[in-house]
Amino acid sequence: MSAGKLKLVLQDSSEVEVEPGISARELAEQVNGELVERAIAAKLDDEIMDLARPIERSGVLRFLTESDDDEDALYVLRHSAAHVLATAVRSIWPDAGIGFGPPIAEGFYYDFDVKHPFTPEDLEKIEARMAEIVAGDEPFERREVGRAEAKELFADDPYKLERLEEIPEGDAISVYCDGSFLDLCRGPHLPSTGQVKHFKLLHAAGAYWRGDERRQMLQRIYGTAFFEKSHLEEYLRRLEEARRRDHRILGKELDLFSLQEDVGPGLIHWHPKGAMIQFLLRRFLEDELLKRGYDFVYTPHIARETLFRKSGHLQAYSEVMFPAMGMEGEKEDYRVKPMNCPFHMEIYASRQRSYRDLPLRYAEIASDYRNEKSGTLHGMLRVRGLTMDDAHIFCRSDQIEDEIYELLDLAAYIYGTFGLEYRLDFSTRPQKRIGSDEAWDQAEDALRAAIERRELAYAVDAGGGAFYGPKIDLKFLDAIGREWQGSTIQLDFVLPERFDLAYVGADNQRHRPVMIHRAIYGTFERFIGGLIEHFAGAFPVWLAPVQVRVLPVSEELDAAARNVSEAARAAGLRAELDNRAETLSYRIRDGELQKIPYLAVVGKREAEAGTVAVRHRGAEQKQVVMPVSEFVKQVVAEDRSRTLA
Repeated sequence: MSAGKLKLVLQDSSEVEVEPGISARELAEQVNGELVERAIAAKLDDEIMDLARPIERSGVLRFLTESDDDEDALYVLRHSAAHVLATAVRSIWPDAGIGFGPPIAEGFYYDFDVKHPFTPEDLEKIEARMAEIVAGDEPFERREVGRAEAKELFADDPYKLERLEEIPEGDAISVYCDGSFLDLCRGPHLPSTGQVKHFKLLHAAGAYWRGDERRQMLQRIYGTAFFEKSHLEEYLRRLEEARRRDHRILGKELDLFSLQEDVGPGLIHWHPKGAMIQFLLRRFLEDELLKRGYDFVYTPHIARETLFRKSGHLQAYSEVMFPAMGMEGEKEDYRVKPMNCPFHMEIYASRQRSYRDLPLRYAEIASDYRNEKSGTLHGMLRVRGLTMDDAHIFCRSDQIEDEIYELLDLAAYIYGTFGLEYRLDFSTRPQKRIGSDEAWDQAEDALRAAIERRELAYAVDAGGGAFYGPKIDLKFLDAIGREWQGSTIQLDFVLPERFDLAYVGADNQRHRPVMIHRAIYGTFERFIGGLIEHFAGAFPVWLAPVQVRVLPVSEELDAAARNVSEAARAAGLRAELDNRAETLSYRIRDGELQKIPYLAVVGKREAEAGTVAVRHRGAEQKQVVMPVSEFVKQVVAEDRSRTLA
């Protein structure tokens, strides 16, 4: 390489030598004139940068072009859209305080300090002003400034001044201007506002500054942006479908669960129908665990702080641990349990173990409590009261692979029953960790071997494991393509050490077991919330709280209808009689709105013939007349086979 020159490797693997300080735009002109027209930004190694920014080091350079399939390109677009949003708000409300405006997974947001919450009418006004700014096609200009100049530029913006103080000495301080609004921002941005074409403001909500509920409440505006109009329209259609499936709305409409202000946020009340779903999921999982050699345990809801200090949870997670009140007079404070592993450790440690005893598999469906911040709570998906299908497996090192294989098999069976597609993330050793490299090699090799034995595709999250062991995360997709956190399988070297667990080996010496944490559902709250949205409330027959609703056409047919419902219940089905003093069409419509799989109508002819007129949810043929015994047999078969139809 020539003296003083930089060497850049381009995306076609060609190499070029350039002078330091050349901009990405200038390089694009040299390499390919057409590329200048298409490029929106560049990526040097892992750093995304503006086209106009000088290149000061060698590396691998990739030009970003307009593409809704490129996360880096979308990041630049959405960051620029957030800037345009702030410009619009400042032009309408000049005194608005300006917080942060980052891109997020599917869009962007910006926080503002204004006197009143934004209304839907305000969002329309802001969006119209954004369109005017885009039409103006002003360039995004980046400038690096000194700390003193930055303080002067943002003297009236306390939120920016606070952020400025957090920038380490020696780091570059950059500002961006689109012609009318100056922002303290590290970028990158598009070449001009005119390239922010297809955007939509979605909603506004309150948000504490820096996520700290002790700080100022700001108003957050959420939006999204795409390069293609059709992709924006498709995204908005998916949002509308997601709203239709919202578990909070369906939970109320279907009478599944509620949250009560008098009790507190994040604490779920399971109504009879929701409780039935939880019961069915419990029974399904527990029956399967018994087949697979698990032992059930039950542990206390509170414990002395000594236990959580021993496990390390008190030191690391005390802010989310509720104190156990009413324990005055005890020698030590108590805590409500936020997790179950320390208790399972104590059960293991309660007696001497032999290598012949292992593996030991302790399972517990437990009630745990975590003091999550109120601003993060969200229906059943983020709660303070958790019902966990927890299990801990104690095994020898040579048993790890087989145990992980069996856990993956269990997860595949459970998720397959619900028709859920899923993928795996395999997280390996982080830089800061405990345990020897030899132990980590053995653990990672065992996890990888188990995954590959199952012939599962997986992504490696290098360095993403916990400090106490590698892990596997299962992420499942719902009916509209959204990804949900599913099962986690985690190896742990730390807790067996902290609790001094041991087993006597074949050599009659003391050895340390390995522990595996695992939850298949995760929490019943989140999993059931996800199932509500996945099925849009229309649960398969085996999981439906009410499987059959029997409807007499008139009052004189109540007895015949009651016989049908009793026959269904005698066969083990969840059936109910709807003989309310309402019209038949009203009751049929109500059954459809309640998403009950089968409505069995009993008229005079059906009563005389021992038949029912069956309406199957979602079936093209509205009504089929069949003998009661045949109908019951059909539904029982669906229930027992756990069919998804």
